[in-house]
Amino acid sequence: MAGVLDAVDQRTQLVGENRLELLLFRLGGSQVYGINVFKVKEVLQCPSLTVLPMSHCVVVGVAHIRNGTIPIMDMSLATGGPAAADPKACFVIITEYNTAIQGFLVSDVERFVNLNWQEIHPPPKGTGRDHYLTAVTEVDNRIVEIIDVEKILAEVSPRDESISEEILEEVREQAPAEKPHVLIVDDSKIARKQVRRCLEALGVEVTAKCDGREALTHLQEMVAAGTNPSEFYAMMISDIEMPELDGYTLTTSVRSDPLMKGMHIILHTSLSGVFNQNMVQKVGADDFIAKFNPDVLASKVAEQVKHASEG
Repeated sequence: MAGVLDAVDQRTQLVGENRLELLLFRLGGSQVYGINVFKVKEVLQCPSLTVLPMSHCVVVGVAHIRNGTIPIMDMSLATGGPAAADPKACFVIITEYNTAIQGFLVSDVERFVNLNWQEIHPPPKGTGRDHYLTAVTEVDNRIVEIIDVEKILAEVSPRDESISEEILEEVREQAPAEKPHVLIVDDSKIARKQVRRCLEALGVEVTAKCDGREALTHLQEMVAAGTNPSEFYAMMISDIEMPELDGYTLTTSVRSDPLMKGMHIILHTSLSGVFNQNMVQKVGADDFIAKFNPDVLASKVAEQVKHASEG
């Protein structure tokens, strides 16, 4: 356990192509869960917690860690399971998502595993609409469930998803006559909904894909049918962490195909704390923005839509 605690800071700085490193943990039972190490800042024994009146039931308290006050959420309770019996006996995984820092209470932390995104798969069909999984994989003949943390955060502390009137007015003034079309790619159902609502408020038509492999297949089928994706779509907005094929590899694949390499690509990521801009430049993306700021996203989309219509 000590090795896991000591190594987190170093492991979070790793960036690979179509690879990820998971931190495995449990929530009180035998089921094993995983979280991408890129999101993890620290793992520690649960510190003293201060309970805040009227806070969300999932928030077991706040902790003072490294000169900051961080909300601590019971991940089991957040995903529909029982509450942790004794937080003092648990561990806290400190994470950074969407420019915010929070901790998740878990019963046990196991180890790191290094995997290829091709080994990570979308949740099986038929699991319903209300599950908290973004992907599944297999490690040592055990199913590992990767939790959709963005869904938890959206439920516990929902963000304002509205676009400011100032940005909307600016967009209306420069809107092209023909309705633009944008491809969005994200494995998180919540993230897809957020981006879709933002773009549709701008009058943009949206096609959404659940992961990089599905998006690449879609683009290749367009090319095979005689349609140039870079002419059909004003842009592609892609997450980075996705089953089957990550956003880096998707971008590289698009750029290496002469029939679609002209696509404007924005990487839209919650990896704000450890994001490597050199990697974005290496794979040939046009831009990146951190999730989820509707005004920033709307401005970037409006700017590119105007450019595409003029071109």
